[in-house]
Amino acid sequence: MVNPILHKNELKKGLYLIPTPIGNLGDITIRAIELLTNSDFILCEDTRVSKKLLDKFKIKARLISNHKFNEIKNLSKIINILKNNKIVSIISDAGTPGISDPGAILINECIKQGINVIPLPGPSAVTTAVSVSGFGEKYLFYGFFPEKEKLIKDELKNLSGLNFCLVFFVSPKKINKIIPYLNTYFLDRKILICREISKYYEEYIRSSLGNLKKFKTEPKGELTIVLSEKLFDKKASQILNESDKINIKTMLNKLSTKEITNIMSQNSNVPKKEIYEYCLKLKNEK
Repeated sequence: MVNPILHKNELKKGLYLIPTPIGNLGDITIRAIELLTNSDFILCEDTRVSKKLLDKFKIKARLISNHKFNEIKNLSKIINILKNNKIVSIISDAGTPGISDPGAILINECIKQGINVIPLPGPSAVTTAVSVSGFGEKYLFYGFFPEKEKLIKDELKNLSGLNFCLVFFVSPKKINKIIPYLNTYFLDRKILICREISKYYEEYIRSSLGNLKKFKTEPKGELTIVLSEKLFDKKASQILNESDKINIKTMLNKLSTKEITNIMSQNSNVPKKEIYEYCLKLKNEK
């Protein structure tokens, strides 16, 4: 058993957001174990799943089931516990509470009522997937796709115009439904499909969207997918076209030369130097 470095009386009272391993239980942090050991109550998405982790580290705190179907009903009870100066930790089945998992409703109520909310860093499928992707370091995390087909199409159409890496969570039952939409809106990108991150059968599938096929059988385990930033054809024009020039003129009165250069370079293959020099030319003509 890990002996807590801090005594319970030395800990700040409030709600602790504690990330739990996304696969390998060895990824839990020492600080997370200490805080869970010192907690008066632990809120669990699924107590059966959490008990495997807590039993491994001989953590005996009282558990409260707290999932998306009962978190509103639980709210007043948990707030009262926190107001009695108890240490309460919230964990999800895997990853960080409040990130595509229950937690946001309680966090917002604590903020409203002036109750301490203390987050811990820890395991994350999002940053793990981005780090191994080899894509650009600027990314946007979306989470799970909507249920309705129209909403999926609308969201992906809007996202396709953004020149950032995009990260999604997908259940294995829905991945074959999603792949045709990705092929429609992101043909100019690469994709990484991460399966069973940090577990024994972890797998990283890399492809261009144009070559991505449906799975022949339903993959096992939750999937995290990363789409690359837009891929520009090296043979494409490296000269500002008329449309680019009009956009720059429109932005010139609102943004700095540096800001315009960064925006335009994200959406074209034109060198930053040429964009910057064109901005200066326009300013000098005024």
